[in-house]
Amino acid sequence: MNLQSPRHVSVASVAKTALVVLIPLCLLTYLLAMPNRAPVPDKAEIKMEKPNDDLKSRLTPEQFYVTQQKGTEAPFTGKYNDHHEAGMYRCIVCGEELFTSEEKFDSHCGWPSFYAAASDKVVDTATDTTHGMVRDEITCHKCGAHLGHVFPDGPQPTGLRYCVNSASLHFEPKDENAKK
Repeated sequence: MNLQSPRHVSVASVAKTALVVLIPLCLLTYLLAMPNRAPVPDKAEIKMEKPNDDLKSRLTPEQFYVTQQKGTEAPFTGKYNDHHEAGMYRCIVCGEELFTSEEKFDSHCGWPSFYAAASDKVVDTATDTTHGMVRDEITCHKCGAHLGHVFPDGPQPTGLRYCVNSASLHFEPKDENAKK
């Protein structure tokens, strides 16, 4: 007596054929789905990179903490919170012009506040969900240094308040700015 019925042999050979066909088909699909070129780096990867050792030697511990580890200085302690001299506020890491004294205002929040950046291209924003809040983080477009946050409660004409850590800034008085 033959233990293999024609139906049983048919199912077994179909299953075997399916495996032989499906495994290479799955591998081919996987290979085709993989990118055939290097991925385009995101905006953060394009930024100017500064080695941490170089930054640690150039910046104070607080400046490094604020700009590289997204820290925040204590309110009312920063050297530019109550600063009213005319000039340019630059990124402490790369020197990029970020804010002018003309856009600075006293918001009484404990950090230097500006209603606009020096230009539309110098400060980037990203959603920050740390500390159980949703805020808009601001970073230097050129080097990615953390600057602070921007809020929609500022004065006109923009209605924005760029709340910036003094530790992320270097001030250049207007006289020096005019010489360059």
